[in-house]
Amino acid sequence: MNSAPSIDPLPAMLRIAMQAGASSLRSRPRHAVASRAGGFTLIELLVVIGIITILMVLIVPAVTNLKSANDVTDAGYTIKGVLEQARTYAKANNTYAWVGFFEENGAIASTTPATAGNGRLVMSVVASKNGTNIYGSGTGAIDPTQLIQVGKLTRIDNVHLPLFAVGSGTGDTFDTRPTLQSDFTAGYNYGRFGELNAAIPNTAPYTTPYNFQYPVGTPAPTAQYVFRKLLQFNPRGESRVNGDSYELRRIVEIGLIQTHGATVPTSVSGAGTSTATYAGNVIALQITGISGAVRIFKR
Repeated sequence: MNSAPSIDPLPAMLRIAMQAGASSLRSRPRHAVASRAGGFTLIELLVVIGIITILMVLIVPAVTNLKSANDVTDAGYTIKGVLEQARTYAKANNTYAWVGFFEENGAIASTTPATAGNGRLVMSVVASKNGTNIYGSGTGAIDPTQLIQVGKLTRIDNVHLPLFAVGSGTGDTFDTRPTLQSDFTAGYNYGRFGELNAAIPNTAPYTTPYNFQYPVGTPAPTAQYVFRKLLQFNPRGESRVNGDSYELRRIVEIGLIQTHGATVPTSVSGAGTSTATYAGNVIALQITGISGAVRIFKR
């Protein structure tokens, strides 16, 4: 019985073409193959570099704005922490505590005595040693020998305390935040802190009958800072602004904007007044007079 004829799996012409291709690859210089397999051509590299450059141009501004927002937000939470520290100390020790606000020149290092200006917020917390408000019915400096320092001095760079246009009181956003109490003589400026070094009427608090120095102690040391813009906490934890006979306010506000050293951004409207508006990242802290609760409104 004859066996079946064998079948070639590849047509003769295809087999010849494959053999010719293999022979061509063997004869090609090795360095040419290695060069193509091992990296990009010059044109491809230039295209990649161009794409990276375009992406950097688009991304860097977003990163810068995000950092600015984070900086002013961090400042807001730092202030919130200082206020809570003062209130907690007053309640726990059945005494009076004060938070002092001072804005100095942020373009230079801190000096003694301090140099007032814009761009660096300085805060100090002190408390009464004997549980009284010390000043009684008088005005002027609170005796530094009767005060104790609570925590360390706080310095926050690249911030300014402006006087924002007040909220509408219709919601929970920055623009609709609760409205402040308005007075006949001072408008809203007995219920907030801002433009600390400006002249009346565009400074808050409006008047400053009391002040305290930093540092405190016995004997009275040389003062580096004199804090005239004060927020007082009584033994019940209620907060009152220094001025206007320490009348209890439903809400007290502290505004914040980002600066570049001592350079304050130009307001969109209301420059140099008590109703300024600013573009960009802004924050308003509000502390309730009775409960001492602090809320932060951002935009």
